Amino acid sequence: MAVEAAVERTGPGGGRPPVIRTVGLTKRYPKAPVMAVDGLDLEVYAGEFFGLLGPNGAGKTTTIGMLATRVVPTGGKAYVGDIDVVAQPALAKQVIAVVTQQNTLDRSLTVWENLYYHGLLFGISAGRSRELADESLERFSLSRWAASPVGNLSGGMAQRLLVARAIMHRPAVLFLDEPTAGLDPQSRLALWEILAGLIADGQTIVLTTHNMEEADQLCDRVAIIDHGKILALDTPEALKQGVGADTIVTVLASGDHEALAARLTRDIEGAVRTRLVDGGVELQIQGDERLLPRVVASTERGGFELVDLSIVRSSLETVFISLTGKELRE
Repeated sequence: MAVEAAVERTGPGGGRPPVIRTVGLTKRYPKAPVMAVDGLDLEVYAGEFFGLLGPNGAGKTTTIGMLATRVVPTGGKAYVGDIDVVAQPALAKQVIAVVTQQNTLDRSLTVWENLYYHGLLFGISAGRSRELADESLERFSLSRWAASPVGNLSGGMAQRLLVARAIMHRPAVLFLDEPTAGLDPQSRLALWEILAGLIADGQTIVLTTHNMEEADQLCDRVAIIDHGKILALDTPEALKQGVGADTIVTVLASGDHEALAARLTRDIEGAVRTRLVDGGVELQIQGDERLLPRVVASTERGGFELVDLSIVRSSLETVFISLTGKELRE
């Protein structure tokens, strides 16, 4: 198959071949004032966990939609292996899988039957489909619910079943669109563990999310996207180092916050930049030696009444703010 041929070639990305490639990929919806996706050039490599990180409306879901043949591009090209997803959508669908935020399980079937019939749909023999369904339920810790209606599953279990079903036919690429949205922390961590296991087995995964921790924990590389354009693309660690600040201090205080920002910038050695936030100032700093007493002393010497103070490490949201000046979740 074309995808398998592509995987055999060597290329950039640590010697891994590109499994996904876009060239000038563009989408404008009718009557929309701006491009949903604007000239996207992208490569995702075999066995990579790749993240598209950005706020709601940034173009993440539209990008996945075009790669998964669900959205027709306005312009540009998109390939999975050697398959042109626009010119050969039926062929492309055979080598990809998509898990969205919506529960698309067949509620008329049991948990096991959802897997079994999916295998038959993709041309897997009845015997092999039974084997794969049993193996998947075991792997995804769902065996005890095999005969249960899918309506009996919790949100986290349903999401695990959706992923298990998606990879039944061994797709070249698994697309995950906000897969942990609405899940409780325990279910989210359980799904993260499963996804890490899939990557260890060589599965290529493309994830869209606005959850910074999720992208940081899971992804080999992350593209930060907004207004349909990629603002930055690298490993999570390299993106955070590129900001030039490793510590974020948020100072909530009474008084003139612009004056407070100016004072903190002057007094705190290593201050890279400041940003006004609701009720105070956010300070991005390189280094954290004796940071807390220095910030408190500067604030109080300026005559500001300190209300609250928090210190965290730089995150992917810090990168996004430095690029756009706004919160990632706006």
